[in-house]
Amino acid sequence: MADLNIPNINMNSKKYIFKKKLSLRRKSNKRLFTEATFLFILSLLLVYINYLIPNKYLLFQNLPTTLNKSFNLIIELFSNLYELFLVIFILISLFTALILIIGSFYRLLRVSKRKSKQIIYK
Repeated sequence: MADLNIPNINMNSKKYIFKKKLSLRRKSNKRLFTEATFLFILSLLLVYINYLIPNKYLLFQNLPTTLNKSFNLIIELFSNLYELFLVIFILISLFTALILIIGSFYRLLRVSKRKSKQIIYK
């Protein structure tokens, strides 16, 4: 009885697993026309914004030097961040070492001043 395989009616076949998720309907002509109009207006807006930018030719000429300066600034930023993190690590490690030294002296002081307790057995 244990090796009897009863098929599950609610389970779809594996080859049809994504069939219900696909949209098989076509878009209407009205919707296609509105989307095309929207895309055309958006492209005209982008062209107009690009037209308003002054000195485009000069910007393209100065692009390599601008990229070089930006790259140098990024390298300088990372070197300064390295130094900053190093200083922060030094301060935190000194503060932690100070706390550990104070704790060790406090424990040594407690051990040296402790009186030996005698245990009384009855």
